[in-house]
Amino acid sequence: MTVARRPRRCERNVVVIGAGSAGLVAAYLAAALRARVTLVEADRMGGECLNTGCVPSKALIHCARLAAAAREAAALSGAPPPPPPDFAAVMARVQAAVATVAPHDSAERYAALGVDVRHGRARIVAPWCVEVDGVPLTTRAIVIAAGAEPIVPDLPGLAAVGYFTSETIWQLRSLPPRLVVLGGGPVGCELAQAFAHLGSRVTLVQRAARLLMREDAEVAAVIAARLAADGVVVRAAQAPLAVTPDGAGGVLHFPPGNGDAVAFDALLVAAGRRPRTAGYGLEELGIGTTGRQGVATDAFLRTVHPGIFACGDVLGRDPFTHAAAHQAQAAVLGALFAPFWRARYDERVMPAVTFTAPEVARVGLNQQAARLAGVAHEVTDVAMADLDRAIVDGATAGFVRVLTAPGRDRILGATVVGTAAGEMIAEFALAMRHRIGLRRLLASVHAYPTYAEANRLAAGAWRRSHAAPAVLRLLGRLHAWRRGGGT
Repeated sequence: MTVARRPRRCERNVVVIGAGSAGLVAAYLAAALRARVTLVEADRMGGECLNTGCVPSKALIHCARLAAAAREAAALSGAPPPPPPDFAAVMARVQAAVATVAPHDSAERYAALGVDVRHGRARIVAPWCVEVDGVPLTTRAIVIAAGAEPIVPDLPGLAAVGYFTSETIWQLRSLPPRLVVLGGGPVGCELAQAFAHLGSRVTLVQRAARLLMREDAEVAAVIAARLAADGVVVRAAQAPLAVTPDGAGGVLHFPPGNGDAVAFDALLVAAGRRPRTAGYGLEELGIGTTGRQGVATDAFLRTVHPGIFACGDVLGRDPFTHAAAHQAQAAVLGALFAPFWRARYDERVMPAVTFTAPEVARVGLNQQAARLAGVAHEVTDVAMADLDRAIVDGATAGFVRVLTAPGRDRILGATVVGTAAGEMIAEFALAMRHRIGLRRLLASVHAYPTYAEANRLAAGAWRRSHAAPAVLRLLGRLHAWRRGGGT
């Protein structure tokens, strides 16, 4: 049964579709504000982040880095390298991490918070009605947080041979001796390096000219060099032609003149993700999509229907858990309090981290984006090789790059490549959000020796480059006069 006319009295203040990062935050906030909220999830609570994304991937990366560190420690002492870790035990550790975090996102926890949690398939049949497995539920507002799904390229033979994605790779219990990774974005680079650290012979294939196309070219060069040092064969600017079976695995073929075919025991598709916009009624309601295939919204995350909002990966932009949470706050506040009060989604200060070793972190504009947008800027670079902590740790690869407005200390963006870059970028994000310039950052005391001190070194480099020569000459004369008039 469909409610054809907006009822005078609704059963809910808001219905949230999807219990991933965005949906959980939206439901939590709505309940905290004493609204009646229903959260609908067709699969697992926690969505991609908990079950197949952030949590398992970072657990795997942690185990892989321990394995790499063990080999480095053996090399320092002259001992023979240790054997690769037991992959089944590693994956058990990954699943244990997921299980430990899972109660934070569980239906039981959210029910205790006052959220009506329903397991089923949602379909929006009117701007004020959502059907859950065919049962209608009237509501004043709807928040779509349906997430995204892996993109699988139309590659001849791929389906027949079989492949993994970032959602299914966690099914593995034995280490593939030869792994091919299709895609050189953040996920492809992270998992290629992790599996190489665990003992796989990894080939990473990227259609684009280089890795990490959203980062500056110098950033991609650092990561490409490190992947090569870790044993990953990077084949950039190469488009696969087809896949054919070969025993329990397969062979990836390339056009003539593009290098030899690559045999593999497992193939991981890491070609990005697309928003889930089909199957729950958007088309029938005239809710369109953007050029990035995400749900189209205005600055307040409203669709063409003022009572229907969208947030998280379904928007097709800023595909990060922290961005989803930030968007969810804006969406649910608008859903509960419009037209009296609305929250605008501000994406100008949105950090992004790629968890390779070294890490890559960025907030605001990088040099590539500034040039494309025609934004005038100055660049200040500080090499990690100049940082004492990086030197003693033997982690000198990378740099800190800060973009500022010409002649001013206002931060337009920052990129950090190095150990703990994901932690270091938080200071720049805070500075940008609260309009703190490099002068004030330089005046802040940073503990020694830490990686965060590189941020202060960058601020100091900017200050030195903007010292007024006339003032320095006057200071020189002043000090000469105070010495008694000599030179």
